[in-house]
Parts: sequence; C-alpha cells; structure tokens
Amino acid sequence: MLNAFKHHWPNYLAEAGGLMAFMLGAGGFTTLFEYPGSLVRQAIPSDLPRHALLGLVMGLVTAGIVYSPWGMRSGAHINPAVTLSFWRLGKISGPDAVFYALFQFLGAIIAPVLLLWAIGEPFAHEKVKFATTQPGPQGQLIAFAAEFAMSFLLMLALLLAINSERFEKLAGAAAASLIALYIAIESPLSGMSLNPARSFGSAVTAGQWSGMWLYFAAPILSMLLAAELFRHLLEAGWIAAKAGPGASRGPHLVGDYKPGPTYPVDRAMA
Repeated sequence: MLNAFKHHWPNYLAEAGGLMAFMLGAGGFTTLFEYPGSLVRQAIPSDLPRHALLGLVMGLVTAGIVYSPWGMRSGAHINPAVTLSFWRLGKISGPDAVFYALFQFLGAIIAPVLLLWAIGEPFAHEKVKFATTQPGPQGQLIAFAAEFAMSFLLMLALLLAINSERFEKLAGAAAASLIALYIAIESPLSGMSLNPARSFGSAVTAGQWSGMWLYFAAPILSMLLAAELFRHLLEAGWIAAKAGPGASRGPHLVGDYKPGPTYPVDRAMA
C-alpha cells in the first residue's frame, strides 16, 4: 500500500481534483440555473430547457476533465464504481483502487464545502439543496432503477469504446454526451448521480441522506454487471480484444482485460 502511494500519489490527487472539479461545476451551475434569484433562472422559467442547458454545460465540464492533463494521467475515473469495475477487469491493482476511491471521496467532500463558502445562501437554498441527489416523487425504487440503467449503459459504452482502436479517443466524448443526456431527461427521477462519492460528498455538507443506499448500490452493481458482460462477450468472441501497444498499457483504461501491466503507469511507459 505504501509503495503504491509513494509511486502513484499524483494520480490519486488527479482523481480527487477531477471529481472536485466536476462537483464544483455541478454545484455552481445548478445554483446558476435553479436559484430563484438567478437571472438565468428568471429568464428560463421552464424546467426542461434549464435541465437541457445544465446537461450541456456539465457534459462540456466532463469532457474537459477527461481530456485534461490530469485526467489523461489518472484515466479520469472520478467515480469509485468505475474504479471497482476496472479492478474487477484486472486493469488496476488493489492498492491503487483503494487510494483512487479514497481520494475520489475526499474531492467529493471538499467541493461542496468550498461552494458553500464561496456562494453561501444561494447554494443552500431549497431549490438548489447543495446540489444533492435525492429520489424524485416517484420514489426510491424508481430512482434505483433509473440509476442502475444509466450506470450500466454508461459503463458498457465506455468499455466498448476504449476497446476499439477506432473509437478509443472518443470514449470521453461518449461519456460526456451520456451525462448531458441523463441530466436533461432523468434528473427529476433521481437527481442523476451515477457516482457514490458524488452523492456522498453533497450529502455531507447538506446533512441530507435520503435514499443514499441507492446511490451506492445502483452504480456499483450495474457497472460491475456491465464489466462482467463485457468480459464474457470478449471470451465468447462476440467482440475482438484490441491489439497493439495500447492494448495493455497506458494511463487510460483499456478494454483488454487480460493479464498485463495495470495502471496508473509512469509517464515514461505511456
């Protein structure tokens, strides 16, 4: 564990910073679009256009994180469920996965505190609620089903993209596009989380824990299921394992789950 930290601490900081950046964006733009005193909120009174614009902005934020130097260094998981899935596929070691998750939670906890300090009452307003994710009026089971389906589709799409030499570089764009779409149309059902650390971090500042179990269970279970399905599709020959030098090393996740170097990797190896 200590050896992993000694060699890969910059990657762990990149994960904390990546999720912190995402949550600063989510909290800041949610306040801009939802706080009743905001000029944007007053100019766009209808929920659907606001959600669509928020989704577009957060999609761009996600893409910026994934393709940033820090995101390129760590692989830009910024989600413990993603990290756990790639640990299951053998693409990240146990100690690295533990530190990735710990630093993801750390970044998720810090971001809302900074937003509350910087924005104050508008961020805490009942229409913004610290950008927490909470089940909608349809109830927790519907929220669980929505989070499960979204997480499964996102993880499977990522795995298929990064296993393809043709589409690998578009994986970040695919993730950003799905997140934008999810925010636009699904957020009334569950608040659109996909991420245990993201929901936990907001809840710590808000002190609101309604339905927290589903924001852990749904993404983790569904992304692990997507990873298992992808692995079996490879084994059955339904999809071809990516060949070439990018198939088993590099700072980004790769679709080839076969034994080989795991990441984070030193930049000299990339």
